[in-house]
Amino acid sequence: VKFWVFPLLSSPICTVAGQDPPKNKRPKEQGENRIKPTNKKVKPKIPKIKDRDSADSTPKTQSIMMQVMEKGRFQKPAATLSLMAGQTVELRCKGSQIAWSYPEYLDTFKDSRLSVKQHERYGQLTLVNSTAADTGEFSCWGQLCNGYICRRDETKTGSTYIFFTEKGELFVPSPSYFDVVYLNPDRQAVVPCRVTVLSAKVTLHREFPAKEIPANGTDIVYDMKRGFVYLQPHSDHQGVVYCKAEAGGKSQISIKYQLLYVEVPSGPPSTTILASSNKVKGGDDISVFCTVLGEPDVEVEFRWIFPGQKDERPVAIQDTWRLIHRGRGHTTRISQSIITVEDFETIDAGYYICTAQNLRGQTTVATTVEFS
Repeated sequence: VKFWVFPLLSSPICTVAGQDPPKNKRPKEQGENRIKPTNKKVKPKIPKIKDRDSADSTPKTQSIMMQVMEKGRFQKPAATLSLMAGQTVELRCKGSQIAWSYPEYLDTFKDSRLSVKQHERYGQLTLVNSTAADTGEFSCWGQLCNGYICRRDETKTGSTYIFFTEKGELFVPSPSYFDVVYLNPDRQAVVPCRVTVLSAKVTLHREFPAKEIPANGTDIVYDMKRGFVYLQPHSDHQGVVYCKAEAGGKSQISIKYQLLYVEVPSGPPSTTILASSNKVKGGDDISVFCTVLGEPDVEVEFRWIFPGQKDERPVAIQDTWRLIHRGRGHTTRISQSIITVEDFETIDAGYYICTAQNLRGQTTVATTVEFS
């Protein structure tokens, strides 16, 4: 066996058969760190940045409502529930400051069957001996309070619409046999024939001439929570209508609704003032009329300022209103206040000022009455 010896400029390398020589290996000095150096390239990790739009978007709404079931079980109520009349309903909403909304019928009559309580960690609504008239939306929401001032927390809400099915009652009962619906050209009008059975088929009918009024989705739509909605009311829609419901092989007719078209647009009162005479002799009587033309369902309040007011001059004030039809079936409400002064004196001469106010604003008018 022959051996060859070659002179090397670097450290000697030993080659073992079947193995590759180790790379970059050098003898370790005493006390040197034993962590192996590496030349492996590592791709730096870039932290993911959330989309700014998603970060700034409105927080998701959290449903806080639970329905108490039998044997103490809880479940989140569906958007709509169908229950038999007579059942007890208990709803709970998580939070220390909970506000509730429920069918107006229960609040109007201060019904003792309804109980609303606030506990330390949740609000509780309980309805016993339920009836078809209780059909409607039940909702709750948390409140953000600063002292006695609270505002609604839109991120913590809950709601469910409950149909209370009662034998012989396809429609939610109404306290009257006839109702009036005003058709305003600048807002929607609703014929409120709601049903107690989710699967009921509901149609709208005109009394004269007798025919079905189609809910075509353009002019009129049906909303099971509200009734038939007139999207853009006009004078051709006026008349007497009723609803018909069919379910389970049975049918029922609702109460009748008189649709009246409103001529006067929404806004502060349209007011005029007129005196029976602007020049009055001593000892005569005088009346000043303050008149408002407005929407049929909008009430008007009157206030007077008159010359003899500081001297506590006795006067008579009478407020009245009535509905009138003014061509093509347009309906207007006339509200009027009349101030009457008997045995006119010099202290009664001067400005008679009338202020008429409704929910949308107020209007002030005046006229002068002289002593002759």
